Amino acid sequence: MTETSRRILLGGAAALPVATGLIAPGRARAQGAPMKIGLLSDMSGPYRDLNGPNSIAATRVAIQEMAPRINAELVVADHQNRPDVGVNIARQWFDRDGVDMVLNLAASSVALAVSDLAREKNKVMIATSTATSDLTGRACSPNSIHWVYDTYMLARSTGSAMVRAGGDSWFFITADYAFGHALERDTANFVRNAGGRIAGSVRTPFPGTTDFSSFLLQAQASRAKVIGLANAGTDTTNCIKQAAEFGITRRGIKLASMLMFISDVHALGLETAQGLVCSASYYWDLNDKTRSIARRIRTGATNDTPVTMAHAGDYSATLHYLKAAAEMGAAAAKADGRAIVERMKAMPTVDDAFGEGTIRADGRKLHPAYLFEVKTPAESRGQHDYYKLLQTSAPDDAFRPMSEGGCSLVRS
Repeated sequence: MTETSRRILLGGAAALPVATGLIAPGRARAQGAPMKIGLLSDMSGPYRDLNGPNSIAATRVAIQEMAPRINAELVVADHQNRPDVGVNIARQWFDRDGVDMVLNLAASSVALAVSDLAREKNKVMIATSTATSDLTGRACSPNSIHWVYDTYMLARSTGSAMVRAGGDSWFFITADYAFGHALERDTANFVRNAGGRIAGSVRTPFPGTTDFSSFLLQAQASRAKVIGLANAGTDTTNCIKQAAEFGITRRGIKLASMLMFISDVHALGLETAQGLVCSASYYWDLNDKTRSIARRIRTGATNDTPVTMAHAGDYSATLHYLKAAAEMGAAAAKADGRAIVERMKAMPTVDDAFGEGTIRADGRKLHPAYLFEVKTPAESRGQHDYYKLLQTSAPDDAFRPMSEGGCSLVRS
């Protein structure tokens, strides 16, 4: 195991071996060679809170639920948001360590690179914390599935809502890599189609930018009504904090956080985040089932970070993957990544995080999308009670039509 792979042992997770066979207490283990799952994500950088230890906990919950039917083992590594590091870890996992499926991925640049490798090696990649809609468009693969959200969904939900509310001129502050580029592109298209205009944009180095003051001042000088934040994680929270310090929002300029996780609201606090609008495909307090899976994930968590839609996706995707592997048999599932992806697409999805759903031919996992507004401190009733629901989009409305993506797997 490389030194990079060893860095996964963070906080309370340090007691776990790097490769962990997990079984539900009191249940006999299913027979057969274990399916080996590699959780590859940002465990120490700007996306740690929205992934990190809670992603490990969420994946373990799914493995435990499936333990009576199929064996599974988990390995975890930190790719440091670098495609070269991510690909090197995944290659070692596939070639030497017997990993069958790589999960999460986070940074879009890493996901695109690992998707190519999974196709080459006939393994499986499931992106649960990755945004670029190119994964089901020009870069689609028979070995990859895109779970949870994407830039098209975020742009359509949040971007369109902001334009309808009068925000018809935009300036983008964009993380300078595949995710930021795709999010700016997709949002700008919705703004223009709704009759709005793009006043300008600036790209910020990723990772490593912490001071966004000059970029915020450029946005303010553009006289745009909306500053679109095409970034995520600590980049987003730093932008929002610094915009508040400069009094930008008091001047009537709206901030549109195109990808804001509940972990970001937690970090900001309701006093700062109140009134912000964001889109998500999971919120822990939507219904009894979403509350139930959040409790189960939180039981294995090592921090106070709320359960994000990425954590929910790690649980949901792992559960469906293992259901398909159990139906095929472990030996067949391990032998052919394309075959198990096809089986996953043929099976309806159902779990406590997202309810019922499907996976399209282009690899897009479909479920509803939600538009939320962050509550005021007075509206919050307790721990992690941060959102109020503004609108719900049906799966077919939330995500890009398959015919418009340009995926080579889609037959015309």
